[in-house]
Amino acid sequence: MSRVADVLSHKGREVHTVERETTTFEALEKMVRHNVGALVVTAGDAIAGIFTERDFLRRVVLQGRDPKVTRVREVMSERLVCTDPDRPVEDCMAVMTHERIRHLPVVVSGKLAGIVSIGDVVRHLSAERHVEIRYLTDYITGKYPG
Repeated sequence: MSRVADVLSHKGREVHTVERETTTFEALEKMVRHNVGALVVTAGDAIAGIFTERDFLRRVVLQGRDPKVTRVREVMSERLVCTDPDRPVEDCMAVMTHERIRHLPVVVSGKLAGIVSIGDVVRHLSAERHVEIRYLTDYITGKYPG
């Protein structure tokens, strides 16, 4: 059974962050520049929450706020669901589905160690299943190395 660490070893451990006092416009620019759907919000070295495209749409755009003056701290999601590198990938998918979230920061000893998205999890599980199917097919058709 694969673990979150396996996903991170493939995709990398880079996490894009933003300070609480950053404007939502600047945060959105950063998301676009890095082609990500979420930024982990920090207050100094501490993790303070997460700011997502959904937060921007629901709490800035739909509420008619000015993104150039609205601060991330005003609209971010403070309740942050995290995981650790040893957690099974299937568990992450279940958590993300149950919590209706798309990003899980990976934390080790209170420090940010990576982030996995629902897309990362689906890609990883799909590739894993593809390999299993190929091996089973080879076994059934007699191509499996003995």
